[in-house]
Amino acid sequence: MARSIYSDKLRNRSNRLKLAIRKKPYKALIAPGIFLCYRRNAGPGTWSVEAGWLKRFALADDFEDANGKSVQSFFQAQATALKMARGSEADGDKPVTVAEALDAYQTDLEARSGAKHNAISVRNHVLPPLLDKVVMLLTETELAAWRNGLVAAGLKLSSANRYGKSLKAALALAAKRDKRITNSAAWKNALKPMKAKGSNLPPRENYYLPDATIRAIVRECYVVEGNDFGALIQVLAETGTRESQALKLRAIDLRDEDASAPRLMLWTSRKGRDRDDEQRSVPITPALAKLLRTRANARGASRPLFDKIWSMSARFRVVLERLKLDTTLTPYTLRHSSVIRQIFANVPLRLIAHAHDTSVVEIEKTYARYLNPGTELIRAGLLTDTAAVENAGAMEAA
Repeated sequence: MARSIYSDKLRNRSNRLKLAIRKKPYKALIAPGIFLCYRRNAGPGTWSVEAGWLKRFALADDFEDANGKSVQSFFQAQATALKMARGSEADGDKPVTVAEALDAYQTDLEARSGAKHNAISVRNHVLPPLLDKVVMLLTETELAAWRNGLVAAGLKLSSANRYGKSLKAALALAAKRDKRITNSAAWKNALKPMKAKGSNLPPRENYYLPDATIRAIVRECYVVEGNDFGALIQVLAETGTRESQALKLRAIDLRDEDASAPRLMLWTSRKGRDRDDEQRSVPITPALAKLLRTRANARGASRPLFDKIWSMSARFRVVLERLKLDTTLTPYTLRHSSVIRQIFANVPLRLIAHAHDTSVVEIEKTYARYLNPGTELIRAGLLTDTAAVENAGAMEAA
């Protein structure tokens, strides 16, 4: 049995009753980050536990004998405090650990048809000491050290940022459900995305692929990877939606009553804070609508149009290799190309943002270099009578 911590001030009622009456509790450190607190009152004192939060749980045996429950001795209170701070299966007041926060996050993702892999993958990169840590005791220093350690171990910066984002989401969910967790600034600051050197440079030229190249990619996806993969890539190419949103599509979301103007009702993503589920109407070609109707009839109304495809980027890379294209591209390039294609067509940015479930601000920031064709519209407002000005300048020079 583990040894108890000794405190001369708090160990017996005689010593406790000699203490001054005050609101501020007297404390004894009983484990790293865990304090047993005693508040001296005019009547019986009270025991509390502090572990990033403070909770009172019993009276002290100042004037009546301890019963181990409502009235406790110093050593009984010490055991109770440790149990409350570290938790037990039957203790509803147990502070959640990082591991439990990730479990809850995975359950939440599954409940709202999210990608549970976001929780599973980050768990695989967190060592047991951090997994066992109580969320409310996490510090900015240790979270930053964890994320930076991923990069030091050879993980790509983008991957480390992605795992950090998932962990941050799990911790935020835990804090939302347990109001005792008040240290959210620790992960908000420590897990901000890191930027690589030169990350403020303009986007790569291959953010945009010509229509002919995209059509070739879609065709090759069908040939090399099969109909399921090819159809999903075709949806991403035509709509510019995210993979996670395409995976939510069901037969009811295909609106092809008007064969000449079909559309998809795409669900918005869960990016951002406290977003409600809604759908946005996005036009598609009649050819894609016909293909999706065939899939919908084959799969039935209760199943999504697409199942999750694992190793999607790797499979996409095989197609790029066959076409002798840049193998660093990913399926997300199809989304970039869709946005840029519509910018080149002078579609209003507000409509582009709506169709792609993003914001005008984000488009202006990410695709600023591609907005140049729109500046031709400014030409209509230029000073047009420049010949008269030039002639006046020539006469002045003479």
